[in-house]
Amino acid sequence: QITYGPFDPLLSDKDQFPSLYQMATSDSTVVHGMISLLLHFGWTWVALFVSDDMKGEQFLRYFEAEMVKKGLCVAFTQKLPATKRLYASTDITFMTGISLSSANVHILYGEVRSLINVDFAGGYFLTVGKVWIMVRVLHSFHGGFSFSPHKGEIPGLKHFLKTVDPSHYPEDFYFTKLWFHIFTCLPSGSLCGEIGDCPPNTSLEFSPGDINIMTLSDSSYFIYNAVYAVAHALHKMFLEKNTTQSCTQASHSHKHSLHPLLKKIQFRNSAGSDISFHETRHDVVQYDIQNIVNFPVGLGLMVNIGKFFSKSSRDPALVINEEMIEWPIAFKETPQSVCSQSCGPGFRKVPQEGRPVCCYTCTFCTETFPIRQHRDTPIIKANKRTLSYILLIALLLCFLCSLLFLGRPNTATCLLQQIAFGLVFTVAVSTVLAKTITVILAFKFTKPGRTIRQLLVSGASNSLIPICFLIQLAVCGIWLGISPPFTELDAHSEHGHIILVCNKGSVTAFYCVLGYLGSLALASFTLAFLARNLPDTFNEAKFLTFSMLVFCSVWVTFLPVYHSTKGKVMVAVEVFSILASSAGLLGCIFLPKCYIILIRPEKNSLKDLKKRASSKGF
Repeated sequence: QITYGPFDPLLSDKDQFPSLYQMATSDSTVVHGMISLLLHFGWTWVALFVSDDMKGEQFLRYFEAEMVKKGLCVAFTQKLPATKRLYASTDITFMTGISLSSANVHILYGEVRSLINVDFAGGYFLTVGKVWIMVRVLHSFHGGFSFSPHKGEIPGLKHFLKTVDPSHYPEDFYFTKLWFHIFTCLPSGSLCGEIGDCPPNTSLEFSPGDINIMTLSDSSYFIYNAVYAVAHALHKMFLEKNTTQSCTQASHSHKHSLHPLLKKIQFRNSAGSDISFHETRHDVVQYDIQNIVNFPVGLGLMVNIGKFFSKSSRDPALVINEEMIEWPIAFKETPQSVCSQSCGPGFRKVPQEGRPVCCYTCTFCTETFPIRQHRDTPIIKANKRTLSYILLIALLLCFLCSLLFLGRPNTATCLLQQIAFGLVFTVAVSTVLAKTITVILAFKFTKPGRTIRQLLVSGASNSLIPICFLIQLAVCGIWLGISPPFTELDAHSEHGHIILVCNKGSVTAFYCVLGYLGSLALASFTLAFLARNLPDTFNEAKFLTFSMLVFCSVWVTFLPVYHSTKGKVMVAVEVFSILASSAGLLGCIFLPKCYIILIRPEKNSLKDLKKRASSKGF
């Protein structure tokens, strides 16, 4: 047996139905397609309408399980009865529930007979403002989405439908009845008495929108494939039979031979689709996603707006053309369907007791900004908060100034490269020097009445930063006034290539800038090294020492390497040195603080400070 209806999981039991084949594929894949569509539009709050039968129950269990995996939530679930009584009392309750639903997206799944209850009030859904996602096409749901198995175009089918009429098949009473129902006329010569003749150009191509004959339905496509599957199996069976047997004898003797042939059948139909009954076909499925356009009522258009392709549940692919989507008339733009709006900056989610995870309230975060939260703690105060901020900003500029060395050189970038490098590193190193002097003053000169103590309290060490900056600025100004950097063509660095590079102008000025930086770094290193044995309760002298050691090591290594290279490699060496020294300063000075603040907060307290100080005799 071969079925061409929707896939039924009960019929897939090979122990109970060993010789039954279903043309339709499993609906488990369409679940992944629907979930992907929900995630694409950010719809996390969804209502489910499923048929009240075994298939609906299986779909519901699988769909809810996948929603949980993806962080989606069910607003409510409603079972659709398998039978419909006209004007039943449940209709009003059903439609009222839909209009009052907080979810703007509804999933619809079920057999045709169970969907009558939903399709009955098709015109009503135009004004409700809900997006319906379904497998079975109901043309009433304007702005909805339908997942349909991908069907290639069958050659000659459209031409046949355009030209066929009842006169070609006079013995087909139902075709004649359908023709009359659509056009209220019959082709000339049909001998139906008083029924009028149709105009010569009457064709199924011009049938009303609610009767979409020109589009191949899923059932018709499955029937088409089923017929060809049997034909291929019969063809193979007759090729294998003894040529001396008659066809009648062969069909009788091989009545049980069709089953193994169908089981192994595999062919490509005229539409270009691969057809087989192998179990792996359920894993490789492609769906066309169609947008239902039914406004004005009766239009009944199905517009392909995307596709879903899945080799397995782990690697689905969704393609959507949002510009072609026609939304329900209640929405002017892409609708939202969430239980709670996203919390803005400065707020955090608080789950609502007894409700799904998608439902929460937003409360103000008292711990939103770590800097603001920890700026008054002992470790920040002990390490001069203002100097730390200046150093962080200077290091950020150090990282950014490396971008000036990238791209095609021009006069502006050539001037800025070395000047920006020299000035921002001067600020960074002079800030480290100021922090080192602050540490020494804090531990060496703390007796009341001392002049140096007054300088410490007033923050006089901070004035060292603008003084050092102005000196470096003067050196750079002299450099620009005497022999500024410029662009030049280098034909010697690489054989057969002419490279546009930045010439430093005055090499002496360049090394004066480096030398001044080196003197500041050496002074910082020396002072930090001498202060390394001071009390280490929030004393960063050791970290400053190590940071300056890394900084000096990078630039001492830079000089010989820089002189031994030429062309583009020289630029790469300088950029690497800038990034490495900046990262060294950032990591050596601030990582230990971040460790205490974030990992060991119990040490960042005045109580712990006093405890450690007393244990060391201070």
